[in-house]
Amino acid sequence: MSTSKTTPRKTGTRAKPVAQKSAAKSAAPARKASEKTAASQNAAKAADFPDALRKKELVEKVVARTGVKKRDAKPVVEALLAELGETLAEGRSLVLPPLGRVRINREKKLSNGRVIVAKIRQTNPPLKATLEPSSDGAKD
Repeated sequence: MSTSKTTPRKTGTRAKPVAQKSAAKSAAPARKASEKTAASQNAAKAADFPDALRKKELVEKVVARTGVKKRDAKPVVEALLAELGETLAEGRSLVLPPLGRVRINREKKLSNGRVIVAKIRQTNPPLKATLEPSSDGAKD
């Protein structure tokens, strides 16, 4: 067996690596802080709308309803949402049965985006959404 002698590391510093490390260290907390801020904002948004349909759940429902693979359905759903967002951004109305007719009432421009107030009219709401009891009085 060979025995090796351990020598203490030199503690001298070189200018370039130290400067790079300190710059990297100072940038990392700023990046993490912004990531935490974005994460806390997303958590706050989720808390505001606990029963909201999210994109992930929408993709899963489309996959379950159509039987197509998730990798095929996800780009289609994302493209559809992008088109709907662009159409609303142009100020155009949407006529999409069975979702209904979406008409923009007013909008307010903010520094970080805009608020659109819209009216959605459904002539024939989906069966699951009806709250009226059946007229024959029978229970399910």
